[in-house]
Order: sequence, then structure tokens, then C-alpha cells
Amino acid sequence: MLKKPSRKVCFGIIIFIMAAGIGIAKSGILFNSHIPKRPQAVEVKAMKVEAKDTPVTYEFVGKVASKNEVSIMSKISGNIINKMVKGGDVVYKGQPLFQIDDKQYQSKINAVKGTLSKDTAALRSTQRDLERYKMLAQVQGIAQQTVDSYEAQAEEDQATVDSDQAALNEAMEDEQDTLILSPVDGRIDVNDLSVGQYVSAGSSTLATVSSLDPIWVQYTISENEYITLAQNGQASLPEDFKSNLKLILSNGSEYPLRGKIDAIDKGIGSDTGTLTIKAVFDNPQHFLIPGMFAKIIATGEIRKNAVLVPQQSVKDLLDSSFVYIIKADNTIETRKVKLGPKVGNMVIIDDGVKAGESVVVDGVDKIKDGSMVEPTFVTADEFSNT
Repeated sequence: MLKKPSRKVCFGIIIFIMAAGIGIAKSGILFNSHIPKRPQAVEVKAMKVEAKDTPVTYEFVGKVASKNEVSIMSKISGNIINKMVKGGDVVYKGQPLFQIDDKQYQSKINAVKGTLSKDTAALRSTQRDLERYKMLAQVQGIAQQTVDSYEAQAEEDQATVDSDQAALNEAMEDEQDTLILSPVDGRIDVNDLSVGQYVSAGSSTLATVSSLDPIWVQYTISENEYITLAQNGQASLPEDFKSNLKLILSNGSEYPLRGKIDAIDKGIGSDTGTLTIKAVFDNPQHFLIPGMFAKIIATGEIRKNAVLVPQQSVKDLLDSSFVYIIKADNTIETRKVKLGPKVGNMVIIDDGVKAGESVVVDGVDKIKDGSMVEPTFVTADEFSNT
């Protein structure tokens, strides 16, 4: 017959069980303390994508150039004795710029005038004799041969006078050419010649004058851009692309006047693969000067039902581009996209995103595929202003 356990033994068993329960509880065997918690949602800004007709703009880097850049050369030779302008001055058409020593040309004028007077007197004498001999010939007082001889002499003297007159005109023109005038309105360069320097007719450049109003902005477009534009313009550049051009200066400000295409090169450059274009802008204040860099913005075509997202929402990896789509359960799906043209700070998505889907526009560096997010929605206009 088994003995009944003593009270002391029972009490010890109870203490052991309690201690074991506390140990088990602390070790987590009964209560699993390693169950993963639900990840905290990442706060992001998002935009619900819309489809709308969008004008596509093209941006090109251009350089300001003078429409007319004229090298001023002297038609005559001599020393510069006066200079009426300084390098860098704005000049107008017909304004005196340089004076070349005209003493030798004045002397030539005086010499030719003397010769002309002498030969004119000889012509008049011959003409008077001819008239008398003609009257005598009518009454058979002189042979016709004598009349014919004086007629020939009169013609010869007239030719001499005409030659003298031409020489006088040339001498007077040379004297007038000693005063060098600006052929155009514009700005004169700083590399002009100084007083005392000798210039040779037809070979010495005294200065260069660059016209300022209107003025050109020269830029290039790629062959692919030309093909796309020409296809939209039915074999020529669209009218919207050729007019109403905006000019953004190097400091980011916009030039207040709009321009238009003035000249297009005859073909694609074999070395560059680009087409050179010159746009013309009015420049009444002479603010634009040759050599400045600026950005041309032109409208190409209207994209029907275009899907746009902010450029900063696009992540580039190697040769691929991605955006983060917010699914119905507020988790992230990484979506590969095909990019179209840029429109301001937005970019057209040609493939990969549909209207109505939500795209993360701010906070893309804090998330990845499958992340839980807490989105704050903004419109395209609101995002553009941030």
C-alpha cells in the first residue's frame, strides 16, 4: 500500500511547477515574442495620373549671333588721321567712323580739274572751227574733206573731255572714301585700328560692325527630332514649331519678346548629324549681344490623351526607367515605363502607366517594391508649385 505524500513534498511540487511556469513564460515558449509586427507605412506624396491633350515642347541650346556682321575695309590707301568712335560703341548706319588722310586725293582732284579745263577749252575751239567750216562747205568755199577732218577732231576732243570727267569723278569718289562710314546699325568691335596706322585699299580691315536689331539665335536639332517634326508637319516643320519661340537666358529668366525661325540649313551636317537653324528676335534695347548662350523653347505637336508624371518620380537604372505605383492596398509596385518627351518639369509616359493610377512623386528614395505607404495626394499643378 502506497504512502500518501507528505504535505512538505506536495508544497515542494507546487513550488517547482510555479517556477517552471514562470521560466517558460519568460522564455517565450507559451507566448511567442518573435511574431513579426506589421511594418510602419512610409509617408509619401502621390499623384493620380490623368490623360489629357498636351502640347509637346522642345528645348535647344542656342547661341546669339549677329544677323549682319560687316568687316569694314577702306577702298583707298592712306594713314588714319582721325577716329570718331571707340571699340565697343553702338553705331548707326552712315555714322562717320574713321578719317583717312585726303591730301593726296585733293591734289589729284585739282590736277584732274586742270586737265579737264584745258581739254574742254580745246574741244570748244574745235567745235567753233567745225561750225565755220560747215558754213563754208555749204557755199563750196572749202573741201568737204576738211569738214570731215574737223568732225573727227571734235569727236576725239569730246572723248578726251569725257575721260577727264570720269577721272575727276573717280578722284572725287576717292576723296569721299577717305571718310569711312558705318554700313549698318550695330556695335563696333574693340579690335579697331588706331590713329596713325596705314591702311591698304581692299585689304586692311579697320573694324567689324555687328548688327544688333534684329538678332539671330543659332541652334541645332537632331536628325531624329527633324524626322518626327517633319512627319507631324506633313514633310515640313510645323508652323507652331517655327513661330512663337521662347528664349530662356543663361540665368533662367525669360526674354520678353518672342522669335521665329528665319533660316534653315540646306541639309543635315555630315559631321554632326544635326540640322542648323537660325531664329530671329527683335532686340530694340540691344540687350542680346553676340556670344550669349540661351535656350530656345519651341512647340512641336499636340499629344492626344498624353499621360504625364513629374520627372523626379522617375528612377533610372542602367538603360531602363521605373516609377512606383500605389496599389489598392497601399503597397508599392515597381513599374518599368517607356518615356516620351519632357514637358516642363513633367515627362510623358508612352507606355507603362495608365490614367487613373497613382504614382509616387515625392519620397521615392524611401520605398521599394512591396513597401507599405501612407500617401498624401497632390495635383499636377500643386506639385509644379512645390
